[in-house]
Amino acid sequence: MAQFKIYAQAESLAGKRQQISDVLHEASVGVLGLPADKRFHRFIALDAESFIYPESRSEQYTIIEGILFEGRGVETKKRFYHALFEAFERVLGIAANDLEIVLIETPRHDWGIRGLPGDELHLDYRVQT
Repeated sequence: MAQFKIYAQAESLAGKRQQISDVLHEASVGVLGLPADKRFHRFIALDAESFIYPESRSEQYTIIEGILFEGRGVETKKRFYHALFEAFERVLGIAANDLEIVLIETPRHDWGIRGLPGDELHLDYRVQT
């Protein structure tokens, strides 16, 4: 299980939400092993006054925050970061310097999904990688 929040200036997100979602989903499925039918993405579009960032970033500065079941290895997470850096640059024209990614892992028992604690769910995919 994973849920993602994408933070950026509203103007930067305009017309790009689907492409961002597609790039993020491709990396989530291909690297993290999430099922293709699981896509949980929320976009938080902020005005310039509400999104303060260093001068070394551009107006395209984007933050991706992912909340995941714990269990993926360090190398898997690094491959995920690299896949996103590369695809954001190639598909969206957003430089690696303008993309920050944070993954927050929590035990499955800290989730409540479909009426059950997360550790009681039957998953059709593997989390430990």
